[in-house]
Amino acid sequence: MKRALSFLAPLLLLSTTAFAGEAPKAETATPAKTEAKTTSATTTTTTTTTTTKADTIPAPADKAAGKPVDKPVMIGGPMPEVGKDAPDFELPAQDGKKVDLDDYEGKWVVLYFYPKDFTGGCTLEAKNFQADLAKFKAKDVTVLGVSVDSVSSHKEFCTKESLEFKLLSDADHKVSEKYGALMDYKGMKFSSRTTFLIDPKGVIRKVYPKVDPSKHSAEVLADLDALMKAPKG
Repeated sequence: MKRALSFLAPLLLLSTTAFAGEAPKAETATPAKTEAKTTSATTTTTTTTTTTKADTIPAPADKAAGKPVDKPVMIGGPMPEVGKDAPDFELPAQDGKKVDLDDYEGKWVVLYFYPKDFTGGCTLEAKNFQADLAKFKAKDVTVLGVSVDSVSSHKEFCTKESLEFKLLSDADHKVSEKYGALMDYKGMKFSSRTTFLIDPKGVIRKVYPKVDPSKHSAEVLADLDALMKAPKG
């Protein structure tokens, strides 16, 4: 009996050791899988949150609150009509020199009013006039821009954008008002985006009360061609 037990002892020891070695492997594998799932879930959640923030653009405060958004109000006098004499004026240009509309008698004049130097739409409009300036000069047409900005502002604007035509300073906004091209926005006065085509006799031949800055220069050139070819009355 003792001899049989002594024979089984090594087998029992070997069996115990084998099971002892297998158990840790099973315990180690399970937590590893759990950690991988947790990490994957965390990564997915973070990605979703980031995408949501990037795609969300907050609405303006007034719109979000349901309040009416303030808009500019036209406050100038009546706009001169086609066929009427263009109101005369004298204003300083970016170089400080006075410019009188009568100085251009005998020439076509593009007189365009705009709200403010350095702003997006006004810069685009001015740069397009500059790009087409040679075409205007070839037709003996003068381009004059007008806003309520100061002479120094006009000088800086012309330098920055390489503008070679005159920008006139209507600082007291009297000329803008005379042409019906003045607006008020929250107590501040600006020239509205309005253009007049004035013929060599000083008569208004076309009025643009609403202007698309991106297309305006080309539009004016086309209209000048048509007006210059029209029979003289």
